[in-house]
Amino acid sequence: MDKLYKEYLNIDVKTDTEGILQDIHWSGGSFGYFPTYALGSAYSAQLYNQMKKELNVEEVFAEKDLTTVNEWLKEKVHKFGKSKTPQEILIMATGEPFNPKYYIEYLKEKYKKIYD
Repeated sequence: MDKLYKEYLNIDVKTDTEGILQDIHWSGGSFGYFPTYALGSAYSAQLYNQMKKELNVEEVFAEKDLTTVNEWLKEKVHKFGKSKTPQEILIMATGEPFNPKYYIEYLKEKYKKIYD
């Protein structure tokens, strides 16, 4: 495997923990797992947009007491566990199905200072 790192990526790996075992998902056989992080980020952007409409999040963050945020998440998301699909939860929490525009807006805002 280390030979392939060198051949494909031109990276010398001294140990397996720098190579194939660098990420727990690989050794656990969870190939294709990383896209779920992107999807989770996109879901959270949509939920955060709705949360800002219902809570004064700037004030909550300034006070460093996330009880209100946690309660909102418990009521709108966490209480359903696996009993609802992500799409159903998003519709109930935000009033619309999954919409990537919130994540796109977040990314544009985050990176515009670097790339504009």
